[in-house]
Amino acid sequence: MTGGRRKKRGNLSPEDRELWSKVTKTLTPMHPERMPDDLGEPDTSDIMESAPAPAPHTETALRTPSKAKPVPAPPPLHQLEHRYRKKLVRGSKTIDSRIDLHGMTQNQAHGALRSFLHRSQARGHKVVLVITGKGGDGRGFMDERGVLRRVVPQWLAMADLRPLVIGYEEAHASHGGSGALYVRIRRKR
Repeated sequence: MTGGRRKKRGNLSPEDRELWSKVTKTLTPMHPERMPDDLGEPDTSDIMESAPAPAPHTETALRTPSKAKPVPAPPPLHQLEHRYRKKLVRGSKTIDSRIDLHGMTQNQAHGALRSFLHRSQARGHKVVLVITGKGGDGRGFMDERGVLRRVVPQWLAMADLRPLVIGYEEAHASHGGSGALYVRIRRKR
């Protein structure tokens, strides 16, 4: 090293020794039985002997943060099984209930859909039909077509509805086609 002199290990200036003394007085060993005789730190044996006994645990003592319980992930969504869908289309399996969201605002439709799905689960329904409509001709406000058709699948995938919904997919043409969804309801536990 060309810059300056290196101090030998263990030689502290009076200011450093005073600072080290203050630091060591605030420490509480985590495992006193495993304390090594020589920490490889500056010689502080005279300071350690004069250090007070470890203070009892108080409210001002530093604590390690407790681990927060992990929030369980919502269950994954699944499509209807091919055979089950065929039975729905043929009529051998019935659609337990249906809701028509035509003419509702997004806010109204979201509230109606939530309460409908909760009621359907409480009644033990397996499959319901959610009719969103295909949308207008595009000449409306901001040229937006089928707002509910676009947002209802997003709502069904949200965490608050996932405990109610196993999965969903577009309905067959006989049940409304792209303007409706088959929604499979999860059994209530």
